[in-house]
Amino acid sequence: MKSISIDIETFSSVPLAKAGVYKYAEAEDFEILLFGYSVDGGEVQVVDLANGEEIPKEILAVLTDETVTKWAFNAMFERVCLSRHLGIHLKPNAWRCSMIWAATLGLPLSLKDVGAVLRLDRQKLEEGKDLIRYFCVPCKATKSNGGRTRNLPEDASEKWELFKAYNKRDVETEMEIQARLQKFPVSESEWENYVIDQEINDRGISVDTTFVSQAIRCDERSKVICLERAQNLTGLANPNSPLQLMDWLRGKGLSVESLAKSEVSKMLKTAVGDVREVLELRQRLAKTSVKKYMAMEAVTGADHRARGLFQFYGANRTGRFAGRLIQLQNLPQNHLAQLKEVRTLVKNGDFDLLDMLYDSTSDVLSQLIRTSFVPRSGCRFIVADYAAIEARVLAWLAGERWVLDVFQKNGDIYCETASRMFHCKVEKHGENADLRQKGKQAVLSCGYGGSVGALIAMGAVESGMKEEELQPLVDLWRASNPHIVQFWWDVDRAVKTCVKRRVEVETHGIRCAYKSGVLFIRLPSGRELAYVKPRIGENRFGGESVAYEGLGMTKKWERIETFGGKLVENITQATARDLLVFAMKQLRNRGFDIVMHVHDEIVLEVPHGVSSVEEICSVMAESPPWSKDLPLKADGYACEFYRKD
Repeated sequence: MKSISIDIETFSSVPLAKAGVYKYAEAEDFEILLFGYSVDGGEVQVVDLANGEEIPKEILAVLTDETVTKWAFNAMFERVCLSRHLGIHLKPNAWRCSMIWAATLGLPLSLKDVGAVLRLDRQKLEEGKDLIRYFCVPCKATKSNGGRTRNLPEDASEKWELFKAYNKRDVETEMEIQARLQKFPVSESEWENYVIDQEINDRGISVDTTFVSQAIRCDERSKVICLERAQNLTGLANPNSPLQLMDWLRGKGLSVESLAKSEVSKMLKTAVGDVREVLELRQRLAKTSVKKYMAMEAVTGADHRARGLFQFYGANRTGRFAGRLIQLQNLPQNHLAQLKEVRTLVKNGDFDLLDMLYDSTSDVLSQLIRTSFVPRSGCRFIVADYAAIEARVLAWLAGERWVLDVFQKNGDIYCETASRMFHCKVEKHGENADLRQKGKQAVLSCGYGGSVGALIAMGAVESGMKEEELQPLVDLWRASNPHIVQFWWDVDRAVKTCVKRRVEVETHGIRCAYKSGVLFIRLPSGRELAYVKPRIGENRFGGESVAYEGLGMTKKWERIETFGGKLVENITQATARDLLVFAMKQLRNRGFDIVMHVHDEIVLEVPHGVSSVEEICSVMAESPPWSKDLPLKADGYACEFYRKD
């Protein structure tokens, strides 16, 4: 036996979407109902565990045999659930995921959608959603169902037989996906990266559950106080209602059509008296970041660790990781001066004192979210973050030598950029210091062909710049970075030539190739980005452009237009991702436990007295063989709870 394809159907009273598979499988009433499998592509067998059938001994033995490859779509679900069922930890080493395989080709992350895009002969059965709702989750007790809270096979034997057919079809669909993707295998090095990701998800990160529950209590109390105050000021029954509050504001002479965060911020600039206070209360009541505390509570297991927080290849245009459940990728920053002391106030329930010291409890709680994560006993966190990684990678790919020289000498890229743009000396806290912000805005906004719109989106106007000076700022940046600008055009030209003529084209160490209806862009690391069914079309300006099929902003499969700057953004971010996983691999091989990573930052759980921040940063700064001349730098710090330094 070389491989086995698996799909299971399960029951648990814990909601999978909110809690994740680890806590879902931890429930006392968790069980596997059906076990569908195929050995070496043979006929699919379905084991009806709910009706007393048993998984054959030779198949059980295969689950722990690392010489046999285990395949599943979203394999983490099958592996974690089977670990719970067997009472042992199934390591991810010999598991392969057809969902990840599909993602490497830019395909969706759902079995149904992949089947539809590939137009498989054996599609996922449409009845599946209703059958899962019937058998896999608790049901509401009614007179008609005899007051039961769960549907068993004997409660609907015909549905159960259909459910078994559904389980069998899922295995067949997964196998057909594998067969269809054989032309585009995933490299062994990328599967090694997947294994590291699974190990991080298995390890999880410790959550201070006492602090989290107190933060939730504090938020609930704060919202009650804010609502009562808003009621007293407005006389409204529900001042949290947008319609009621907008009517009240209009009665105060304001022209208001929306209570979106940006609109409330604009009104606050001129509001006074009761109107100002009501708008401030609106902001506090509308704050949603504290919901992450509730997400933590839902996800954290009995051992106080939250698991399954990362999706490998979640951004399938670049291969970057995506956040799941708690969504670590968008945590609010912390700027509180006395972070530890304020955290202690919340944990101890000193809410009255908190109200006395700070104007906005919701803002304090938002800034404390990161501190919910703590190392296990006897350990500390070491946090290390790449410094200006995208700016470094972009300059390296484009051959913008002066930028690389600044990084090589540990210079300030924002000051140096401003110096070149405005032809004067710029120092962070000295001569022409006010120009540094313009240099920073330009670096962050203009690297991928962005213009005035990109500057505005990055907050240029909010930072004090005038709209009429934005276009000149773009022009100055482009004049100062000619090789990066040329890189956009060279990539654009290479991709168009490849799509038109179906030939390999190389530029700046990036190779474009067309194969079986897919455009592949080969990165310096050797990994390839995939763009399905590319073709030449016309853009909104009447010029020539490339469009491909993929998941758009609405998460629907559609045709997406791209251009040189956007492709360069994909290439740069994908290369930064490859540097991150190389560092993760190096750290793991040296015995370090990674518990979290956010964008270009890695968080390690390290025993006291072992290693140092400097050692971790030096490992992250090691260049892989394919980027020896790329100057990397990582900054780091140690902490007793997670925070932003």
